[in-house]
Formats: sequence, structure tokens, C-alpha cells
Amino acid sequence: MNDSIEKKTAYIDELIKAASELTVSVRNQVPLVHQITNYVTVNDCANATLAVGGSPVMADDMDEAEDITAISSALVINIGTLNKRTIASMIASGKQANKLGIPVILDPVGAGASRFRNDTAMMILDQIKITVLRGNLSEISFIAGLSASTRGVDASEADAGLDGAAIARETAARYGCVTAITGAVDIIADGTRCVTIHNGHPMMSKVTGTGCMTTAVTAAFTAIANDAFTAAAAGILAMGIAGEIAFEKHGVSGTASFRTGLIDALSLIDQETVEKRGLINEG
Repeated sequence: MNDSIEKKTAYIDELIKAASELTVSVRNQVPLVHQITNYVTVNDCANATLAVGGSPVMADDMDEAEDITAISSALVINIGTLNKRTIASMIASGKQANKLGIPVILDPVGAGASRFRNDTAMMILDQIKITVLRGNLSEISFIAGLSASTRGVDASEADAGLDGAAIARETAARYGCVTAITGAVDIIADGTRCVTIHNGHPMMSKVTGTGCMTTAVTAAFTAIANDAFTAAAAGILAMGIAGEIAFEKHGVSGTASFRTGLIDALSLIDQETVEKRGLINEG
């Protein structure tokens, strides 16, 4: 029993250390992250990417989307404000990324809420090899083929009793990707590994776009990492820790100050902070 505990602690320590080292690497390498995302949160996603050391580009027109993907280090596909014009760009860019070995991070915002959104999410998964799939429990439950009660773009309280770890594992195995379910407790799984992350603050759910920003930050780490699982852990850890710091410094002032504080905290996060504050358990 003691040996098991020691091995578990050593593994988690190694993961946190690897995630913390990526906070240095991403600033050194400044990866270009192409994001076909939604117009509600596009500015926050760009600023979050810049804050952790990446370089964002938001090009969603079919005439240039493939070309921009080709010179990028990662591609984000976010279906938050879906329209037929950008779907074609998403598919073309995703195929270009697959062709060139560029990681693709999918945020299936609101999957389960409408037939149009559902069909698009499944079409993307059918035609594009996804590296990291990041969403809330309701969205990923729909992707997994389960009955989910998505509440607009937010997770539904009715889905709170679902086994998130099992859903993350199943989805990761089905699509051959890293699956990240974010919420009060974050879950990351691939074909063999599963961990839970316990950083963050409830006020993050009161600010539009924290999920989209998490996807953007995760993409910046995935762009420069050899292991997408570690990159997903790094991105989600960074965002959760930034949420804690933002609340400590700005939470009493209200959600607008908290939102600004998130970007501030991301811009200052470093290796030492991640190693000191990171809370990960094996799932």
C-alpha cells in the first residue's frame, strides 16, 4: 500500500513539474495559435493566448483559413457562435492541420443543445482527427453518445451525477484523443491515463468565456508539447490557478474586475506558481 501511494505521488509530482516547465517553454517559443472561434469570447481568447506566451490569429474566412493553419503551431475549432460560413473553414482548416501534423483542439460549445450544433460537432469529429477535446460535462456526454441535458452553452445541473471520469475515458478511447472535461473538478483522460485537477474558483462560472479561454490556453501548450495529455493538464492547471489568484486579488470587486484579473494572473503565471499551487489527483 505504501509503495502504491509513493508511486502515485511520484507520478503526480512528475506531471505537475512537466506542466510547470511548459509555462516557460511556451513563452520561449511563442507558438502561433490559429483560432476559428466565436465572436462572444474571441477577444478574451486572444488575450489569454498572449498572456501565457502564445501568438493568436483569428482567421475564419474560407479564402485564408487553410493558409493560416498551415503556418500555425496549433488549431482551435470552437463552435460557440456557429454559422454555415465558418463550418466550411473549420473543416478545411482541420483537414489541413491533419495533413501537416498540426494539433487540433476542439471546443464543442453547446453540443447537445440543437440539431444544427449537434450535427456539426459530430461532422467535425468524423472528418478531422482531434488532438484535444475540451468541454463541460454535458457537452462531452453528448459527444460520448449519452443522454445529456445541455443548458445552452453551460453544463446542466441534471448531468452532475454522471460519471465524468468514465465518460472522459470512453470518449478519449473512441476518438483517439485527449479528453478534458472542465468544471468544479476538471478531468483529463487519454487511452491509458486519467487525472483530476482541483484548482479554480466558482466565480469562473460567472464570467463569459472562461471555458473558451481554457481551450485557447490549452492549445498554446499543446502547440509546443510532445505529449498532449501533459499539455492539457498544463493549460487547465494554468487557468484554474489564475482563477484562484484573480479571486484573491479582485473577487470582492465583482465579476468585471475578476475577468481582468484572470488575464493578469495568466500573464504572470510561472513554473514556481504551478508547482506550488497545482492540485492533481489520479482519476
